[in-house]
Amino acid sequence: MSVLLIALLVVPALAAAILWALPAGTGDRVAAIVGSVVSGLVLVGSAVLWWDLIRPRKPDYETADVIISGFVNDLPRTLPGKIHAFAETDSSWIPALDVRFHLGVDTISLPLIVLTALLVFLCCLYSLRITPRIGRTRSLIALLLVIETGVVGTFSALDLVLFFLFFEVVLIPMWLVIDIWGDDHDPAGRRRAATTFVLMTVFGSALMLLGFLLVHRLAGTFDLEVLGSNPVAGGHGIALIAAVLIALGLAVKMPLWPLHIWLPDAHAKAPTVGSVLLAGVLLKLGSYGMIRILLPVLPDATATIAPYLAGFSTVAIIAGSLACLAQTDVKRLIAYSSVGHMGFIGLGIATMSPEGLAGALYANIAHGIITGLLFFLAGAIKDRHDTSDLRAIGRALYARLPRIGGLLTFACLASLGLPGLAGFWGEMLILLGAYHPADVLPRTTFLVLMVIAGLGAVLTAAYFLKLICQLNQGDPAENPASAFAVDLSRIELITWAPLIVLTVVLGLWPPFLLDYWTFA
Repeated sequence: MSVLLIALLVVPALAAAILWALPAGTGDRVAAIVGSVVSGLVLVGSAVLWWDLIRPRKPDYETADVIISGFVNDLPRTLPGKIHAFAETDSSWIPALDVRFHLGVDTISLPLIVLTALLVFLCCLYSLRITPRIGRTRSLIALLLVIETGVVGTFSALDLVLFFLFFEVVLIPMWLVIDIWGDDHDPAGRRRAATTFVLMTVFGSALMLLGFLLVHRLAGTFDLEVLGSNPVAGGHGIALIAAVLIALGLAVKMPLWPLHIWLPDAHAKAPTVGSVLLAGVLLKLGSYGMIRILLPVLPDATATIAPYLAGFSTVAIIAGSLACLAQTDVKRLIAYSSVGHMGFIGLGIATMSPEGLAGALYANIAHGIITGLLFFLAGAIKDRHDTSDLRAIGRALYARLPRIGGLLTFACLASLGLPGLAGFWGEMLILLGAYHPADVLPRTTFLVLMVIAGLGAVLTAAYFLKLICQLNQGDPAENPASAFAVDLSRIELITWAPLIVLTVVLGLWPPFLLDYWTFA
């Protein structure tokens, strides 16, 4: 299985190189077909890894340090520790720097790899029929495959330097996707959004790398398996500085307030496939890093900064929700909703409790699926109206485009946390985690933050219901220019169907993920 994991990295990278090497006259449709086939193979390979990982596993409360199970009452109150890697590859890479080529997956990282493979496949499939006006689909597909390589590598890296390198691989491709294929009505705006994205993420990455170097100074290794078994003790001094630097670097990527300033413009100006991957995949790199690195490697220092992380996360929930209420652009509204949702995930991580971590992991997956669907829908609406401005689109979307309007309502209800859909379980478990934070944390502080976050959940419902009313309720005669716009196309239905099904499945059957999340 280690060969299969390496293939998940090598195949999309090679395919991207081949696409760039093809003659300039190669058709865009051929490039989209190649991208769909390659990303489909990666999806199948990741699904095989997932099946092979979970098939022999059953929760064993006597022999394993299980942190997450299907029922909250059965959750042992433990913290992440040792990593039981599957499909592992470990060899010396740069001996002089003590850097190893160490890859492996577990039940925390593999669902995110499957999510990444799914979204990249759907974006390539979508590009078979729907492409940006500027064209150049061959280069766009190649960049999407490079992004896939970087993200899968980040989720499977078990060496801090290797994690950093893969973390950075996605930076330039996404910058180019925003800058070249972004909003064709605003070249200056998309260039500014791409530049802000690059500058902010490079700044965060530099801070994170400094933190990794401090960890090596304290522990003498970059290896996450070794660090998980022998974490850095102490909540002050160099350990605390390392934790702050790593947390800041990862918070930029999530992003958490007030480091979120690059996100709304990047989403608003990116093409549809760029927005889907940015929200559905790239934001998960930060939250995954906090769970994979901060908690197991620097547990004492993380406990010191956890109340502050929870505070900023709660501010993100409220600030993101209030910003959504003021938006007049559907893509910017969805972007600000991601700030609020990632705030919930940050709060769950900060509780350092099994319930909070379960909620953060679940919300990570649910957000990727639901927000990916929302950005696909926003792109479809923008394609049909040549704008994403709510005032120009009008108030009768459901009357003109009933299927797209109905799916938009479905996705909004899922994102606001309606029970029975995927968005509910993450927020519920996170709030429960804030009610029962880790014993080393101040419970009164987290109770207050829980109440404030609960108000944020109400505001989330308010802005999504406002969006539904703004777009779906009204007289179709208000915007006759779109009266004959094509409703849901076949390629859109095929592309969005897996996200719709998963939103329902994860809402009705949370043990699908919860039963297999373990830390040992």
